[in-house]
Amino acid sequence: MGMISDEFAAKIKSLPDSEKIALVDSILMQLDKPDPEIDRIWADEARKRWQAYKSGEIEAVSYEQVMNKYRVR
Repeated sequence: MGMISDEFAAKIKSLPDSEKIALVDSILMQLDKPDPEIDRIWADEARKRWQAYKSGEIEAVSYEQVMNKYRVR
């Protein structure tokens, strides 16, 4: 099982589903920490895209166009 010991894996398997979900949720919450650098990069990108739209460099795409692109045909 890799880095997880067999004993630990067996304990996890023996948990009720509700406790497994709580464990997974706890782990994900610890991993999902905001990263100020990533936030700054996305904010910069959003500003660039907004300026490009306002200056006419790029056009808006309708919701329907986007959804049609990904709908199963």
